[in-house]
Amino acid sequence: MKIITYNVNGIRAAVNKGLLTWIKETNPDVLCLQETKAQPEQIPILLFQEMGYHCYCYSAKKKGYSGVAILTKQKPDKVIYGMNIPEYDNEGRFLRADFGDLSIVSVYHPSGSSGDDRQAFKMKWLDDFDTYIRELVKTRPNLILCGDYNICHKAIDIHDPIRNAKTSGFLPEEREWIDKFINNGFIDTFRYFNQEPHQYTWWSFRSNARAKNLGWRIDYNMATLSLKDKLKRSVILSSAVHSDHCPVLLEINV
Repeated sequence: MKIITYNVNGIRAAVNKGLLTWIKETNPDVLCLQETKAQPEQIPILLFQEMGYHCYCYSAKKKGYSGVAILTKQKPDKVIYGMNIPEYDNEGRFLRADFGDLSIVSVYHPSGSSGDDRQAFKMKWLDDFDTYIRELVKTRPNLILCGDYNICHKAIDIHDPIRNAKTSGFLPEEREWIDKFINNGFIDTFRYFNQEPHQYTWWSFRSNARAKNLGWRIDYNMATLSLKDKLKRSVILSSAVHSDHCPVLLEINV
């Protein structure tokens, strides 16, 4: 099974930049999208269906903001919209699809870069998300959490760890959260296969950062330890240029 996470930074803009052709060529079994920035009627569901995908989307109440989606060739047994926590569900941040005993989530963690209020919101989300997932794995132990986490885990995951030491997305408390999250039973699947530096998934639009590869690795496919023996490979697909992010592929044996 080929599973891809991709923050498209506006699905309509990404489609205009050739996203549909890329999906046909890449041919994922499951594509988890974040930051769709669209209401359901603005998402080209019919085009995705023509390509052989079932399409599920969970949009923010605020138009042009946040939002997640899952495209899947296999119809899920069940789809769960949100976490039943209104302050997060209003922003369309969590969507889960169940396939037998496997659950795949598209999740868009908040950014704290716009100021102290949103950073506080982000830290509260991280605590609540951790609590929610710990409870979820009791009933859905085979879980893959695909998404934009808006956090670089280690110095290897960011182009300038010293200058960004006090920047949202690389704060000590955020990095500690990922440490604890992984230690509580998850695998950072990309790092499971690849320990090389300069592997990024997001680049600022400023200062020609992408061409210089001055990036951050903030997009992850996190898998429960129960799936360790099924992990086949994980690759950052940096040649996809429909967004300021790029996709991350995880292949598993099913």
